[in-house]
Amino acid sequence: MTSRLPQTVRSDARDNRARILDAARAVFGEQGLGAPMREVARHAGVGPATLYRHFPAKQALIAETFAEQRRACRAAIRDALVDPDPWHGFCSLIERICELHAHSHGFADAFMTAFPEAMDFAADQEEARHAVRELARRAQQTGQLRSGFVVDDLILMLMAHRGLQGTPLAARGTASRRFAAYVIEAFRATPEKGAPTPLPPAPRLQLTDSPHTP
Repeated sequence: MTSRLPQTVRSDARDNRARILDAARAVFGEQGLGAPMREVARHAGVGPATLYRHFPAKQALIAETFAEQRRACRAAIRDALVDPDPWHGFCSLIERICELHAHSHGFADAFMTAFPEAMDFAADQEEARHAVRELARRAQQTGQLRSGFVVDDLILMLMAHRGLQGTPLAARGTASRRFAAYVIEAFRATPEKGAPTPLPPAPRLQLTDSPHTP
């Protein structure tokens, strides 16, 4: 009996941690990072003491909750930088960042470092800025990107994109893709005639939402 007790305790702890992370993804995803910790605990069906035992600070919970989205963002940056077509790489990065932001209100907040608890995401934002600067330089050399484009234009676009968080979740992905298509057309050196058409779908973002992903 005594040998099984520690295993049972560890199993319960893992289950509680998994429930907390699932709850955090749901709560922060819909309400943003301003949602209180007690709401996460209530959604997970655990007491505040259990929540704080696993995540003593909100910052730690946020970092773990969106670890998979952060990995997906870094993968999108890597893919864009190795794309042999600079303009396609530039456009695909915009589309995939928009997709990630549409997927979760909380991740959009964290990526934009709108809350003090999200400052760990500042490095992700700077990495994205650096990639956009490099992609923009290459795309401008090919004549496909407007010569006046600056990285702050993309930041303004992402700030506007956050307005889609008020859109019902079922329609948010479609609205996000349409938004990205219009923005890309505005960035194009020679806009095409007619309504913009989104690029062929980028590789699907595999968000496992697994707390055990390394």
